[in-house]
Amino acid sequence: MKIIEGARFGEERALYASKDLILKNVSFDGEEDGESALKESRNIEAENCFCNLRYPFWHINKLKIADSEMTSLCRAALWYSEDILIKNTKMHGIKALRECKRIGIYDSDIISPEFGWFNDNVTMENATAESEYFMMRSRNLNFKKVSFKGKYSFQYIENATFENCTFDTKDAFWHSKNTTVKNCFVKGEYLGWYAENLTFIDCVITGTQPLCYCKGLKLINCKMLDADLCFEKSETEATITTPVISIKNPYKGKIFVPEAGEIIRDDPASTGEIILTAPSNKQAG
Repeated sequence: MKIIEGARFGEERALYASKDLILKNVSFDGEEDGESALKESRNIEAENCFCNLRYPFWHINKLKIADSEMTSLCRAALWYSEDILIKNTKMHGIKALRECKRIGIYDSDIISPEFGWFNDNVTMENATAESEYFMMRSRNLNFKKVSFKGKYSFQYIENATFENCTFDTKDAFWHSKNTTVKNCFVKGEYLGWYAENLTFIDCVITGTQPLCYCKGLKLINCKMLDADLCFEKSETEATITTPVISIKNPYKGKIFVPEAGEIIRDDPASTGEIILTAPSNKQAG
């Protein structure tokens, strides 16, 4: 492996098509304002690097990035790359990860609108993220201890698992398929609409109009706080441990809940059972 240490690169395609390269304390910056520094490269390691120019890591096979920073000017940093490992790194440019495969992100901070589109096989642990349309249309996701804040997250994702995460979001999990959310706190309006095979286990869910128009929806031992107009048009099997404000026209299945402030039945196609489990309550139908 060739080592480059303490250098600055600002020109267009500065290290184009490099192979077997270790970068230490390297800066991609400067008035040259060049793009695509490492495009079409293979087996690259970047340590303590500073990326302040656009498109540095496109079409790279086997990439490691550690203890580095991608600034807000580092637009679309990683596209069309595969076998990526990122540790303790700031990813602060828009559209930072797209159409990549086999990605691991650990102990990192993401501030990046439209982050993570169309990726396959993403592991993320001990990370924080702020974004809009986060991880849209990605698949095979495994997230643990991720704290996310933003809007329109995880839309159209497939085959995903989230564990011990905190999500402060809106319109999350829309049109998602085969997704499991375990031991998570999920705050957001209009959660999970149009999802298929979406499962929540031991979660806390809060926000208005959650989980409508779903197929194969499951809630296992979950708390729902400040939740109203829940489960409209959804096919649901749910066990909820807290009272909810209102449930509206569940399509099919059974919902076990201690108490519902209001049960709305104004759709003749609504056949889902609502079973009130508090000792003083009886089956609501």
